[in-house]
Amino acid sequence: MSAGGRRERKKRLTRDALSAAAIELFLERGFDAVSVAEIAAAAGVSKPTLFSYFASKEDLVLHRIADHEGEQARVVAGRPAGMAPLAALEAFALAGIEARDPVTGLNDHPAVLAFHGMVFATPSLAGRLAHYTGRDEELLADALAAAVPGVPAPRPALAAGQIVTVRRVLARENWRRLSAGESADAVLPDALAAARDAFAGLRRGLADYA
Repeated sequence: MSAGGRRERKKRLTRDALSAAAIELFLERGFDAVSVAEIAAAAGVSKPTLFSYFASKEDLVLHRIADHEGEQARVVAGRPAGMAPLAALEAFALAGIEARDPVTGLNDHPAVLAFHGMVFATPSLAGRLAHYTGRDEELLADALAAAVPGVPAPRPALAAGQIVTVRRVLARENWRRLSAGESADAVLPDALAAARDAFAGLRRGLADYA
């Protein structure tokens, strides 16, 4: 591994460690009850060091979600030749549900359920999450515009907004059922059926990308 590669790996490991320390404190005591100074002390770093990795307290939590930024755009851009954008996105969504990817809401590990519950219940986290959602829409709109040239604006952006919203609503419903006590295994068939039904609706309404 090159020196640059080692540095990047060390930075990534440090980011993960800082975020893990922060999330542990947040889940134990509540997001608003924990200060940045306490997080830095728990992680064994200074406040300036912490802020060199994360611009805000919210980003300490949401970097796990931020790591997925642009995924759907990359799926569209990297889809096999001849595959429609929506077909590629549906396959990606179904694979994530099958794999119990936390971003699909279908992961019943207690720490994952608690993490999502904290994000949804904390206004500043929900607001910051909207920022990442908006960025995902922009990237997906650009990818759709490149995938099917000639579709006039604002149709790529409208399509991206609908697709991102569908994924968000499906994930929230999966999390709601798991947090009410159902298991991921029990919810899986309904989660897959709901995703297939949602993408069928998207295909009917977004013919340019179907």
